[in-house]
Amino acid sequence: MSNRPTILVTNDDGFYAPGIHALVTAMNKIGKVIVIAPDKPQSGMGHAITINDPIRLSRVDVFGDVEAYSCSGTPVDCVKLAKDKILHHPPDLCVSGINHGSNSSINIIYSGTMSAAVEAGIEGIPAIGFSLLDYSLKADFSGAMHFAEVIARQVLEKGLPDATLLNVNFPALPAEDIKGIKICRQAVAKWEEEYDERNDPRGNRYFWLTGKFVNYDHGEDTDEWALNNHYVAVVPVQFDMTAHHAIPFFNKQWDLQHSGSNTPSDQ
Repeated sequence: MSNRPTILVTNDDGFYAPGIHALVTAMNKIGKVIVIAPDKPQSGMGHAITINDPIRLSRVDVFGDVEAYSCSGTPVDCVKLAKDKILHHPPDLCVSGINHGSNSSINIIYSGTMSAAVEAGIEGIPAIGFSLLDYSLKADFSGAMHFAEVIARQVLEKGLPDATLLNVNFPALPAEDIKGIKICRQAVAKWEEEYDERNDPRGNRYFWLTGKFVNYDHGEDTDEWALNNHYVAVVPVQFDMTAHHAIPFFNKQWDLQHSGSNTPSDQ
């Protein structure tokens, strides 16, 4: 048992969400699990960190014999605190989720689930974010649990390329109806949003964000295609946000030879 890998489990839906309980169950088959999760839902927090308020960390007993902590901060705070205050060495793997709802395509930008995994990746910890395309608290996680275990074992055995983590999305299907796993690219899609304007009982305006998700990408190598065709979508993700393909454009198109300190205002 002492040779079992250490697996840090976190999420953005909070430690009472069914998804994290499903993930803990799956990871318990592989290694020693330690849970640090938000004490309340933190969906849409992205890579936010807490800097203006104290963060509270409390031991909780909600996962049986699994060591677990409730954190008053964001999903990223959970990973930072795990590394600095709870774990005595970096974990062998960090898994985040299983999120209630999709984090495919552009959703990764807003996702607290994926930001927790990204933070682990920044720290050099192999990391995976897991999401299920079902927002219901009564969602069936059986298929997601099976494939989460399969993918986690692959990462522990084979590793990941440097500065890379995985964004994994599951179709809302039982395991026997999922066709397999596809390595994909992120689809070109976005939310077309608007704000529903209302008035409170005192006549003051307030707004609810609404909108619909629109996929502009018809490629058959994307995460959206894989999910729509009953595959688990695995997108390798990097946290280097440099647009490397654009560097030759700027070097060629911009007049960099005359961009020194002697600007017209200096002459």
